[in-house]
Amino acid sequence: MISFNVPPYVGTELDYVREAVTVNRKICGDGSFTKRCDGWIEERFGAQKALLTTSGTTALEMAAILCDIKPGDEIILPSFTFSTTATAFVLVGAKLVFVDIRPDTMNIDEAKIEAAITDRTRVIVPVHYAGVACEMDTIMDIARRHSLLVVEDAAQGVMSTYKGHALGTIGDFGCYSFHETKNYSMGEGGALVINHEKYNERAEIVREKGTNRQRFLRGQVDKYTWEEYGSSYLPSDMNAAYLWAQLEVADKINEDRLSTWDAYHEAFLPLAKRGLVDLPTVPAECAHNAHMFYLKCRDLEERTKLISFLGRRGISAVFHYVPLHSSPAGLRYGRFAGEDTFTTSESDRLVRLPLYYGLAESDRDAVINAVREFYGRK
Repeated sequence: MISFNVPPYVGTELDYVREAVTVNRKICGDGSFTKRCDGWIEERFGAQKALLTTSGTTALEMAAILCDIKPGDEIILPSFTFSTTATAFVLVGAKLVFVDIRPDTMNIDEAKIEAAITDRTRVIVPVHYAGVACEMDTIMDIARRHSLLVVEDAAQGVMSTYKGHALGTIGDFGCYSFHETKNYSMGEGGALVINHEKYNERAEIVREKGTNRQRFLRGQVDKYTWEEYGSSYLPSDMNAAYLWAQLEVADKINEDRLSTWDAYHEAFLPLAKRGLVDLPTVPAECAHNAHMFYLKCRDLEERTKLISFLGRRGISAVFHYVPLHSSPAGLRYGRFAGEDTFTTSESDRLVRLPLYYGLAESDRDAVINAVREFYGRK
């Protein structure tokens, strides 16, 4: 069976986990490996401040808290995203306003955002789908003209850029995921990128159960006290040790994934030229990280047949999000602004192919041949 995903493993992860346990003797949050990972993100991506979190979800939750969302405030986001993007803001009482996506990148349609703004709007949440950037210049311009904050859901965007800027470092906050399905993994984990220094101290307090523990440990205050609302958003240093092994060879992992993505793209370009499938679009100003490779079939029926066909040949291919605005929670907590022209129809067509670090060339070729066989019968 060719798996859809295999968590990344480069070979030094367990050595570093062992070091955290037996040498450093610190396995809770903010140990030496956590600090190394934070520093790597800051240096590599030019981030003002980065804080590892227990997940991409909790990174978004921290961002929602730091945005000072009040009950009834509205946030604008795409419906084609994971539930995490929405729940982080629902937890602080926000109303969700979904807008349509672009059919080329599957990202939020920047041209539909402004019409969705009301006097209750506080935040825009662009989601960089498949590691391909949203049209951030336009989004940032809209946000600044309307005095809105921007929280980038860059869960899939580690190592991707927009006009040379790392995703997650363009808005007010950026949120990464290091889940096992992501390009770089610590099992469960994420990171919050803070792009304005004024949020740094409060972010540390929120992340440390609402206490000033980090300032106390640095000797900046003489008492360790409860300051405000917070939660336990620090990952174990063992998880950070696992991640550090991969960040050390981040370029190697990135190049490996890109080679698979490029091979798929080249192999399926003839199918696209014949109008049988649509391929991912990467705008010229974007550099992507090969987080996923997808095809878009003619319709839902054809997608279902393709997934079944591949499954019978031992290949795991999967669809992706069911649009949030059509879900029970989406109907309860939000509304769709404007027309759903592409969100549902395009999501019904999309199928993701196996892509992970270390995917064998023979397995990659088996996937290519199976897809070709399916469409060769048409």
